[in-house]
Amino acid sequence: MKQIISDINKAGYKQRLLQQCIQLIKMRIAANTEAIANAQDAANAEEKSSAGDKYETSRAMSHLEKDMHSRQLVANRMELAALFGLDCIRLYTEGAKGSLVACVDCSFFIAAGLGKINFEGRDIYLLSPDAPLATLLFRKRAGDHILFNKKQRLIITVF
Repeated sequence: MKQIISDINKAGYKQRLLQQCIQLIKMRIAANTEAIANAQDAANAEEKSSAGDKYETSRAMSHLEKDMHSRQLVANRMELAALFGLDCIRLYTEGAKGSLVACVDCSFFIAAGLGKINFEGRDIYLLSPDAPLATLLFRKRAGDHILFNKKQRLIITVF
């Protein structure tokens, strides 16, 4: 990341990154919703046969799958709500919820636990504020070092 980035560009970058996170979560929500419907359809389509155990087992598996996707849906909706509550216009000087912590070869956006993405040609780790790595980044400033993936990394900027 360029050492000298204007405050407007930093805020704009975080806004675009936030929109990417929102889009990723919306895609997960859509996939969960579809999976729930498919599991329900599978349970409804199962016909009772003389092999009653097979029927009951199949329906139970469909219900377990539906429950799993329902829990994921709730978690994704909560994460989406948390994203809508982030203030990405604010520029930070130390790691905090809503900040971007940039090292030489990667960056960390403390917003939502969505994993690693490539955003505008740069590897960004999207971290939940509750993740252990995010808590390690809290209160870190430019010039500080962190240990990530068994490698010391210099923080070049926080915003």
